[in-house]
Formats: sequence, structure tokens, C-alpha cells
Amino acid sequence: MMAVWSGWMGSRSARFAEFIAPSRLGRSFRWLLASSWVTNLGDGITLAAGPLLVASRTHDPLAVAMAALLQRLPWLLFGLYAGVVADRLNRRAIVITTGLVRAAILLLLTAAILTRRADVAVILAALFLFGVNETFGETTTTTLLPMLVGKPDLGIANSRALTGVIVWNQLAGPPAGAVLFAAGMALPFASETVCVLAGVLLFWQVRLPAHGARGPHARVREDIREGWRWLWAHAAVRTLAITIFTFNVTFGAAWSVLVLYARERLGMGELGFGLITTAMAAGGLIGAVCYGWLERHVRLGVIMRGGLIIETLTYLALALARWAWLALIVFAILGAHAFIWATTSAAVRQRAVPARFQGRVGSVYLIGVVGGIVIGSALGGLVASVWGITAPFWFAFAGSAIILAAIWRSLLQIAHADEHARESSPAASPDHRSNGTDRPAACALAIPAATSHRRARGTRRTR
Repeated sequence: MMAVWSGWMGSRSARFAEFIAPSRLGRSFRWLLASSWVTNLGDGITLAAGPLLVASRTHDPLAVAMAALLQRLPWLLFGLYAGVVADRLNRRAIVITTGLVRAAILLLLTAAILTRRADVAVILAALFLFGVNETFGETTTTTLLPMLVGKPDLGIANSRALTGVIVWNQLAGPPAGAVLFAAGMALPFASETVCVLAGVLLFWQVRLPAHGARGPHARVREDIREGWRWLWAHAAVRTLAITIFTFNVTFGAAWSVLVLYARERLGMGELGFGLITTAMAAGGLIGAVCYGWLERHVRLGVIMRGGLIIETLTYLALALARWAWLALIVFAILGAHAFIWATTSAAVRQRAVPARFQGRVGSVYLIGVVGGIVIGSALGGLVASVWGITAPFWFAFAGSAIILAAIWRSLLQIAHADEHARESSPAASPDHRSNGTDRPAACALAIPAATSHRRARGTRRTR
């Protein structure tokens, strides 16, 4: 009887593992996915504990705002250079090194907390170092999936990676972080250290094909210019970059007042923001479950157009909503759209960008995400201070509608470029899959947040 039960459980476990990470994607993809999921759990823990630590040291609004700014500032300062580094050097070594550096920063912060030396200046310095390290690590991480997975499977591969962000970073991690912080201020950061080191050990098993620049290097400025010229000359990739930047401006404007919107407009009290993020994560899980079917049955142009229509209309619905239950439904729909859009746009970009430009083009996208949200947040705060708490949502609705009308026809070009890549990729050949022997796929680039497929911090989203 025990043998029958053991065999049944083994069969179920094997089927579940095959569903999560199909064997055709290769062993290295499974190691990468496991590393990503473990690291996202650690990120989710400090996603809650980080703001609590800042709030425990100061109630100065400027200091709190600086904490958020110092995590994003390195993307704007070093993002393009990080792209050059990712294209020039060994990407596996970069990811391992940045993981170890992150663990070292966490250990130092944990020691500072235990010795009661973690004042505001120490915390802000640690956050800036986290941001610098993340800029290089995440930029490089975005280049890995297309090195391991064939072009036809990039959609499902990105879907599985982003599922880890939702489950571990957004759902499981923050409650655990809050509980650990209540038990002891240092515990969440020690826990993330363990997760980061475990992620490095898992990633150690990943094997990448040969890559990196050969021969003498050009100047960094020339490398950046070369990547920018390629991006701007490619109509589909250029349109996608513009879309990501502009829609993150409208997103940042709406999200800049989300806490006040939940409390003052919806009357949800202190728990409002948490309920909204949970609703979006739940919607993201629905998107994760549906994505495989959607990719097989709906044209990419329709997915992209439909998704941006949904995003535009959600801002209108939130501007008009007065009932919390209705707003939570809208946020869940927005969460499903965000997951589907991020997965689709990542796969489109990965299939289009040559391997030698992955880091540089990816860095431009990540800067667009961060820069768009920073600009949008500033605009949202200004608009809300003049016209009221719902004004940023009206701004986001109007801006998104105008942008969508301008890029409506170009969205089909993006989809056409992707479909051409599918048709031209010899996907049926074992040489273009990691089919258990970890032979490299001949393909291109990855996402954000993200980007981040590794993590999603704060209100930043990847597209």
C-alpha cells in the first residue's frame, strides 16, 4: 500500500514539476527558476521590513522619500553602463558576484541593527548600495532566459519567472517580513541573506553558452551609442521602448497617491494599501494560469492592444469608483493585465534583440521603467495637490488614451516582428532547445518589473 501511495505521489509531483518548468526548457532553466523564486522570497521579506525599519528610525517625510529615491537613483546613474558590462563580461560571474555583494551588504546591515548603530544615515547608505548592486545584477539577469530557452518557449518561460514574483515577492514575502520584523528588527534581513545565498548556490548550477565581447573593447560611450542606435533603428523594439516609458509615466502618476486614494477616496483605512496590492497579486495569478492558453489562441497584436485598452480603462474606473469592493475588482483586473503584458512584451523583445545587444537594450528598457515612474510620481503629486486625489487617475486615463491612439497601428508591427521571429526560428531542432543536455539556444533578450524577472520592489512594475 505504501509503495502504491509513494508511486502515486511521485507521479503527481513529476507532473506538477513538468507543469511549472517543462523539461523541454532544460535543466539550467530549472536551476535559474529555482534561484529566482528563492531570491524573490527574500526580496518580499524586506519589501515589508525595509519601510518598517526606516519608519522605526524617523518620521521625517523627507527621509522616507529619500529612501525610495536612493533605491531608484542608481538605475538612472549607472543603468547604461550596467548594460555595457552585461554585454562585455561573463554574465554568470556577474550574477554570482552581485548576489554575494548583496549578501555582504545585508550582513553588515544586520550587524548594524544588532549593535544599535543602524541610524537613518546607515540605512540610507545601505539602500543606495542595494540600488547600485541591483542595477548591475538585474540588468544582467534580464539577458539570461534567451540564452537558455528557444524562442517559441520564451513566453512560457517568462510566465513562470513572473509567477515567482507574484507568489513569493508579493504574496508570501511581505507578511513573513512583517512578522519577522515584529519578532526582531534584524530577523528579516538575516532571512533575506539566507535566501540570497541559497539563490546563488542554485544559480551556480546554471550553465550558459559562450558569450561576451571578443577582442579589444571600444570605449564605453561607443558601446552605449551602438546599442542605442540599434534600438532606435528597429521599429518594433523602438515602439515597445516608447510604450514602456510613456505608460510608466501614467502608471507612476496614478500610483504616487495610491495610499491616500485608498484611505480618503475609498475609506479603506490603514489596511487599504495592503488590500490593493493583494488584489493585484491575485489578478496576476489569474493571468499566470491563463497565459499559456492565451498565447496559443490569441494573436500577440490582439493581446497587446487589448491589454493597453484595459489599462487605460482601469484608470477611468478608478477615477470614478467610490466603493472599495469595486475598486478591488478593478485592481485585480489590472494585476492580470500587468502580468500578461509583462510576459508578452518580454517575449517579443527577447525574440527581436540580438544576443550581443541584450544588456545594452535591456538597460534602456529598465531605465525607461524607473525613469517613467519617477517622472510620473512627480507629476502625480503635483496634479493631486492642485486638483485633488482623483486627478492623477484622470491624468493617467487621458495620457494613456492619447498614447494608445498614437501607437495603435505600431503595435501590430511589434506583433509582426515577433511572429516573423517565430517562423524563422528552427524551434523543432534540438540545437535550439535546452533539451536536457543544456545546449544553448540561438536567441535574444529578456525583461523588467520588472523588471526585474527577479524582483519587483515597491510600486515599480516591469513591462
